[in-house]
Amino acid sequence: MGKEQFSLPTGFKAVVIGGAGGIGLSIVKLLRDFGAAVTATGVSEAEISACGMADEAGLRFIPLDVTNEAAVQRLAEDCGPIDFLVNCAGILRRDEEYQVDVFRKVIEVNLIGTFTTSMAFADGLAERHGSIVNIASMNAYAALPRLPAYCASKGGVVMLTKSLALAWASRGIRVNAVAPGFIETPLNAEGRKEIAHYQRIASRTAFNRWGQPDEVAGTVVYLAMPAAAYVTGTVFAVDGGFLAG
Repeated sequence: MGKEQFSLPTGFKAVVIGGAGGIGLSIVKLLRDFGAAVTATGVSEAEISACGMADEAGLRFIPLDVTNEAAVQRLAEDCGPIDFLVNCAGILRRDEEYQVDVFRKVIEVNLIGTFTTSMAFADGLAERHGSIVNIASMNAYAALPRLPAYCASKGGVVMLTKSLALAWASRGIRVNAVAPGFIETPLNAEGRKEIAHYQRIASRTAFNRWGQPDEVAGTVVYLAMPAAAYVTGTVFAVDGGFLAG
């Protein structure tokens, strides 16, 4: 297997949904470093401006509400055929998710949003025999009592990934997921303020620390490479060994 198997082809086009911060932004940066043309979305113009990369060559950032099906479809039509779709948009609402409206909102963003974008880009991905990586979570397997909707949504992302992989293999589309563990991102910044919680999590990992967004991006981008051509329907845990013990 030559080194070209671990690179991205010339003219590679990627879309990263939720790419303006945290893990998504690290994925955007790594794809760009490998020479991809990247379109990324953020929840607002303010988030996009704050990411500090909106003016970088080879990158395009667009505001997107993943619960707006019409807006998602317009984005897919604007992008045309692509090689790679990353679904990284996600929210959580600690303790509030026991309210039905909040529970529903988390499901709509994390799970239905992933389905909506995958469906919108499917034809373009099929045209270029592209692939999808959905960002799931370790909490698809290890539940947290304060995040019932988040855990349920990420469990749904895992099974959606497997279903789409089986359904779309005949179209030449591979579908995989990456399940990060406890990664330091803006999404969990509030929870990390609780020192006892932070240290308890760190001590459960093999490395005795939380992970960084850059440590997730490599697995995601690998799944876009020719080296991963026989990989589909799989969920890769990037959790520092949390689930191993």
